[in-house]
Amino acid sequence: MDVRQGTAKADPQNELAARLRLLQELSGLGVRALARDTGLSSSSLSRYLNGRTVPPWPAVIALCRLVKRDPRPLRPLWERSSNPLPAPPKSSRQGRPRPRNDLPRDVPDFTGREAQLAAVLTAVDSHRVVAVDGMAGVGKTCLAMHAAHRLAADYPDAQLYVDLHGFTEGREPLDPDSALRMLLAALDVPSERVPQEGVEQLAACWRSELARRRAVVVLDNAADADQVRPLLPGAGPSVALITSRNRLLGLDEVPPVSLDVLSPQESAELLARASGEARGPDGRLAREPESAAEVLRLCGHLPLALRLAAARLRHRPGWTVGILVERMAQGASEFDTAFAMSVRQLDRTQARLFRMLGLLPGAYFDEYVAAALADVPLRSARVMLEDLLDAHLVQQPTAGRYRLHDLVHQHARRAGAEQDSQAERERALGRFLDYYVHAAAAADAAMPFLSPGRPASAGRPPAELPRFADKNAAFAWLVTEYVNLVAAFETAVAVGADVHVCELPRFLRAYFARRCGTTHLNALFERSLAAAERLGDPLQLAEAHSDLGFARYNAGRMAEAAAAYEAAELRLSQAGDMGSEAELAMRRGYLKWDEGHVEEPLELFRLAGKLYEEAGCPTGAAHAAASEAWAMLQLGHRDQAAQRAREVLGLPHADPTGPPMLTARITLGVAIAHEEPDEAVEHLHQALALAREDGHMHNEAWCLNCLGVALRQMGRYEEALASHRKAFALLDELFEDHWKIRFLNGYGETCRLAGLPEEALRLHRQALELAPRLGYRYEEALAHEGIAIVLDETDPTAAAEHRAAGQAVLQEFNPGAH
Repeated sequence: MDVRQGTAKADPQNELAARLRLLQELSGLGVRALARDTGLSSSSLSRYLNGRTVPPWPAVIALCRLVKRDPRPLRPLWERSSNPLPAPPKSSRQGRPRPRNDLPRDVPDFTGREAQLAAVLTAVDSHRVVAVDGMAGVGKTCLAMHAAHRLAADYPDAQLYVDLHGFTEGREPLDPDSALRMLLAALDVPSERVPQEGVEQLAACWRSELARRRAVVVLDNAADADQVRPLLPGAGPSVALITSRNRLLGLDEVPPVSLDVLSPQESAELLARASGEARGPDGRLAREPESAAEVLRLCGHLPLALRLAAARLRHRPGWTVGILVERMAQGASEFDTAFAMSVRQLDRTQARLFRMLGLLPGAYFDEYVAAALADVPLRSARVMLEDLLDAHLVQQPTAGRYRLHDLVHQHARRAGAEQDSQAERERALGRFLDYYVHAAAAADAAMPFLSPGRPASAGRPPAELPRFADKNAAFAWLVTEYVNLVAAFETAVAVGADVHVCELPRFLRAYFARRCGTTHLNALFERSLAAAERLGDPLQLAEAHSDLGFARYNAGRMAEAAAAYEAAELRLSQAGDMGSEAELAMRRGYLKWDEGHVEEPLELFRLAGKLYEEAGCPTGAAHAAASEAWAMLQLGHRDQAAQRAREVLGLPHADPTGPPMLTARITLGVAIAHEEPDEAVEHLHQALALAREDGHMHNEAWCLNCLGVALRQMGRYEEALASHRKAFALLDELFEDHWKIRFLNGYGETCRLAGLPEEALRLHRQALELAPRLGYRYEEALAHEGIAIVLDETDPTAAAEHRAAGQAVLQEFNPGAH
């Protein structure tokens, strides 16, 4: 059948998928082979072929080239698929009442720049991207904001803003990876759809999301072309406005609009409008024209300096323009005269806080950070920030969040170096680091991970910390503060605050578990271990090895995890901390099971339970008991597993939404699937609801897979298959294939019993391919056995070989196993 005729009335995305399937038929290849030959991932290619996802244009080109077909006829169809109408519905999980608008407010005194504004709007109309460049303080951001507000009505789906920190003193430019994650989060893209590694994959995801929207994006303060190139829109109607102090010569396809200082006439008009002074017929200040001209000279006709000077004149009605000139003339440069003039109007405590803010490495801050930095009560910090806001020395982009403009930040930093002693600055920076470690510890305590860790010991707890009503509030704080937390970690590394370096990543484990950020967490714990080695404290060193091992385990790096756990065990024998010993026993139990050991994990979980009880940690003991029940279930002891799981669920002090309850409900649901199917399904659905409410995508996939296993045991094969498929759909979006190894064999067994032997064989063979590479020896043995069962009737010889191979794997770790 001619696909072009058969799908004439289909939506563009399905029609494109049909065309791609024709290309696959021409190639004569299966999905995996086709993915390999085109350089695509098989999971992504599968989504392209079944119409679930619109492929990036390079993927379409790769498929056409493989079968020697011209891709150009597909371009119009691809563009229609990438920009469907109407706009996509809002996320069901995050549903916002209005589209996202992050744009800072448009300045009411925008002056001049008519030609440049017209050039920006023309470039957007013709190229959909424009780059505004010019020197510091020349008004690049102001022009971009003014243009973006003008464009907002034509781009209603989102108005986004991100500061790339290309020229922010004291911090590195925002890397494209972080910028893309911030932008995707601003569009409410669910974390399971965000790639975990690779700027190219993130950029493709970003372009795909933009292609379906009419959005305007402001990329402010770019360092260079390489930083901003991955952030640009692809196909579709969305537009981007870039600002940078450099000409972005590497973006030859992006038209530039270069800004110079304002003309004398425009400068005079801006000073008059911003100060609120009476103006003459020419728009200039009506009084003291000579002094006004000197203000313009001292400000260098730069809009930022002019606005700061005007603000002082507006808020000091008793001043003459001559007095303003005298105050400004005391400064060292055009910028410093304006900034220092504003600072000199502050009282001593306000000026001290302003200088301290120059030490901050992060982009934004709140009143808690300011209070800790200056060592003042929260109420005092709040009042002082309002004063600084009135003086135009601090900006407030959103309620409760503050920032310093780059140039103001530089001035505050220089002023602090000149006026405050090195010791005082070091103490302030220490209080900043103390705050973030203890605030992160408070958030972590409100959203327990696997077992509660030790409280923060770094530095001194600040007088006041944010209060988190529940784990959702804590997680929201971690999301908001993530960039600052990473900046605090980097600062601690730079200044040699090793205790902070050791502790801060421990309090981010729950955040990374929900954000699927195993790669970044590994990098943090590697540096924590180096800090612990410098400290030489046996307990810090043991916990650092244990944490790094757990990060390695979650990344599928089993051999490295085992080595780290071994190092941790050796040092814990010197430290003598029962809570840490219990946590390590739990972690080693999971690793041993995945490595292929059978009885040892059960012993380790029981040991962990005893240690937690002796340490007075009921939550940890409950988690150990739940893990013990799970291990019993894997060993085939269904009645014992069910009894132990019920004991955990009956514990009066246990958090009904915590990890122990999740594990216990899953275990009980699978264990009683034969005898009590209704109760089993209820427990599994409750576990699934807990995982979804917690936002933990790995646990959601685990629940769905176990629900599939339970439904299979009840003989409800179609429902079981549907549940397995949902689990693997989630795993495909997580971009962490090592998690699939935990579920492939169970899915394969369901397929076999549902009368799908070929699919079962494919899944078991996929497990057999992954398991040895990742170090999951138990799953390797199960894969051999699963293949053997499928082949028993069609190829007994091969079945026997696989069965023997599986037994050999088990014998390697469990000499008495059969």
